[in-house]
Amino acid sequence: MTEDIERGNLVLKIEIFLNSSILRNWKDSIIVLQTAKSLLPWSENLKVVGRCIDSIASKTSVDPTLITWSYTYNRKLASLDKNILPNGVKCPKDWWVEDICELDIDLYKRVMVAIKSKGRMDGAVIGEALKTYAVRWLPDSVDALLSEVHVLRNKCLVETIICLLPSDKGISCACSFLLKLLKVAIFIGADDSSREDLIRSIGLKLDEASVEDLLIPARPPQVGIYDTDLVQLLVDRFVENEKSGVDLKISDKNCKNDGGFVLGSGPWMKVGKVIDGYLAAIANDPNLSSSSFIKLSQSIPDSARPIHDGLYTAIDVYLKEHKSITKSEKKSLCGLIDVKKLTTDACMHAAQNEHLPLRMVVQVLFFEQVKAAAGTHQTLKNENDVAVPSRNSEANWGKTAPENRKSLRKQMDEVKIKEDEILKNGKLSKRGHKNRGSGPQLLPSRSRRIFDKLWTVGKGFGINGENKSSETSGSSQSPTSMFRGEIKSSGSSSRNRRHSIS
Repeated sequence: MTEDIERGNLVLKIEIFLNSSILRNWKDSIIVLQTAKSLLPWSENLKVVGRCIDSIASKTSVDPTLITWSYTYNRKLASLDKNILPNGVKCPKDWWVEDICELDIDLYKRVMVAIKSKGRMDGAVIGEALKTYAVRWLPDSVDALLSEVHVLRNKCLVETIICLLPSDKGISCACSFLLKLLKVAIFIGADDSSREDLIRSIGLKLDEASVEDLLIPARPPQVGIYDTDLVQLLVDRFVENEKSGVDLKISDKNCKNDGGFVLGSGPWMKVGKVIDGYLAAIANDPNLSSSSFIKLSQSIPDSARPIHDGLYTAIDVYLKEHKSITKSEKKSLCGLIDVKKLTTDACMHAAQNEHLPLRMVVQVLFFEQVKAAAGTHQTLKNENDVAVPSRNSEANWGKTAPENRKSLRKQMDEVKIKEDEILKNGKLSKRGHKNRGSGPQLLPSRSRRIFDKLWTVGKGFGINGENKSSETSGSSQSPTSMFRGEIKSSGSSSRNRRHSIS
């Protein structure tokens, strides 16, 4: 079979076949690697396993834009006709994660180590691959998980997945996946180092968790329904990491830490909301002590709770379930609530809550009255602010009154000058030769109407918006007094005409 006697024997042909066909194909490399497990240790000694692993790891680093779905060994597409696949369909970065899920845990671990060692794969893709493999092999029910037949395999699988977490301490993995993995690790009794790694990774991203993820059942010797001590540990790790991260930033900027490490940031707000929801969910546990409830509630800073409605709901549920607690315990629980941070709906509920101490009800009613009084004061202030512009507009209009008065007087003077010019030019009617004073009767009459109209519009506005009785001497009643002589002559002329006609 070797080349010692004659060239072209079986060994050389197998070598050529592996290099030219098997190792150049993604699907065939996975099938050969999976089959070689039954031929150990020969397949290992002949380096078939190692070469297949290296081939698979190299192909996962190929640019996804150069990969098509027909190239993969994906189970979801195995039942589809390749002819109906759309042309030009591009694969995502995690196109390979499901293809290697059929491998045994030992071979899977070696493949993942080879992929990570190349340093070309993003941590998020590594986390997605580990999640896909865990979903594929870990049973859903607790009974199947803890069955004597598979408990050792499941324990090995969980510990392997934990050790394969990305080098960024699990930051790339979803928090819900890490919490579920921690729950399984507790059930199957994984070693302490694996659980500690998971707790450290979860503590870095607890703000992404949900209330359902934190509801981890308690294990003996714990007496409660849920493992509150574990959640307390996770919260403590998160607070520690956030404080150390902020302190590091402050030291880099050479500025003082004013105690505002929370800064109202999104992660703190999310953790505060999740913890309040968790407290409300576990408050029905009859074995939950008030000390554990208070300690977990106080584990996050006050600024992480801008509104105390969630905390009030949790305490209300706890008081209804634990009616036998002492007055001091009830006082300590209600002391966690800041009534100034309760919304109107929560205050209305608290004012009628018979489970609350009377002192707290009085505080709620007092601050509601304070807020109502402050709201009334603000409303009056707004109304005064609206009234001020109207008074200002009146004052501004009064300032423009002298200008209008001056304009009216100028117009009257112009009309007077025109009438004087007409009189000087002798433009009189034939009837005016007999009586010179009665000639211009029509012009003074028209002027008087104009002046009377202008006087009615602009009458009596002084400099300060007050009525002014006279502008100049001899004009105390109206501008028509300036033409008193002409008006009298006009009246006598009219009387003369009436006598002549009669």
